[in-house]
Amino acid sequence: MGDIMYELMKLPYSYSALEPDIESQIVDIHYNKHHRNYLNKLNEALKRSGYNGEYSLEEIPKHIDMFPLKDRGDILYNAGGVLNHNLYWYSMNENKSNPRGNLLNKINTTYGNFENFRKDFINRARQLVGSGYTFLVTNDRGDLTIVNMINQETPISYNLISLFTIDLWEHAYYLQYKNDRDSYINNFWNKANFDYASSKYDNLIRKL
Repeated sequence: MGDIMYELMKLPYSYSALEPDIESQIVDIHYNKHHRNYLNKLNEALKRSGYNGEYSLEEIPKHIDMFPLKDRGDILYNAGGVLNHNLYWYSMNENKSNPRGNLLNKINTTYGNFENFRKDFINRARQLVGSGYTFLVTNDRGDLTIVNMINQETPISYNLISLFTIDLWEHAYYLQYKNDRDSYINNFWNKANFDYASSKYDNLIRKL
């Protein structure tokens, strides 16, 4: 893979696409500064460790034991930062969408209906202390769970599959919402998009 082992994902919409709920300045800084910084630090740590690029980005947390002990913390933290941000951008769009197909059926089975799920997700997000993310995850059997993870922990490290997330670090909202994180969490749902989550869940179900 050369010096650049992993590349920054292409943002799936323009910087202004999430307005007025998330302003273009926030998206620009979040994507080009914070997200890119995690990627650059990950590539630096991997290069330092002698890694030759044999795994996909998603596989790195599952193979963390292959790296020198002194590099594992940096690699795991920054890989999580890249993976979590990738999912965050895929979890929104200027055209919001609800779950469909297998994912909608499972949400209805697990939570009763989508609105109950949404309320549960919002409540969990409000409970997160400090920096981190709230995720909708599934295991390899297709069971759904909402989990909070701090800092840049990734559900992949716990053998879970990430489907959908909200970034609760201050850099995701502070320029616009200041300390009113609850308003950011509520307004996020105006742009919440489940196309990626539904497709990913369909792929899992096909393999069962």
